[in-house]
Amino acid sequence: MQEISTKPYLLRALYEWCTDNGYTPHIAVRVDNQTRVPRQFVRDNEIVLNISFEATSQLQMGNEWVEFSARFSGKSHKIEVPIANILAIYARENGQGMAFPVESAGGEARDSGADAVPADESAMPAAPRVVETSPAAADAASSKTDSATEGPQPDDDGSKGGGRARLKIVK
Repeated sequence: MQEISTKPYLLRALYEWCTDNGYTPHIAVRVDNQTRVPRQFVRDNEIVLNISFEATSQLQMGNEWVEFSARFSGKSHKIEVPIANILAIYARENGQGMAFPVESAGGEARDSGADAVPADESAMPAAPRVVETSPAAADAASSKTDSATEGPQPDDDGSKGGGRARLKIVK
């Protein structure tokens, strides 16, 4: 029997920590052909998703997939993310969380209308790193892809939808 990765357990623990402390949990995801998300919100093959209780419906955080329904621009979408494609989980309010290396060879991203393909078990990441983002960077990332977003939001420099949250590695 193959050993189960610690990553899904760490994701669930940090999700619980966020909710217990009144924070809004977000996940940064590498988007490929195994990931089912609304394509119009993907930037540089990555998306940040608000996975709070208020923003999701039927959230399931299993050992291989994170699945839920969420509204984007008023339309409900079924979201399916392989655990192997999750780059980080953090609290929007203070940026505390954990980043994970991702080795995804899944190919091009596709939109939520496509059927998901089971995750490749050989793509499991190495050890995670604890990260901290600045609250401004976390807010910029979350406002860009929150479930209630009406479209690409302006970045700090006034351009539309080109910036990304920057994660600071804490050793």
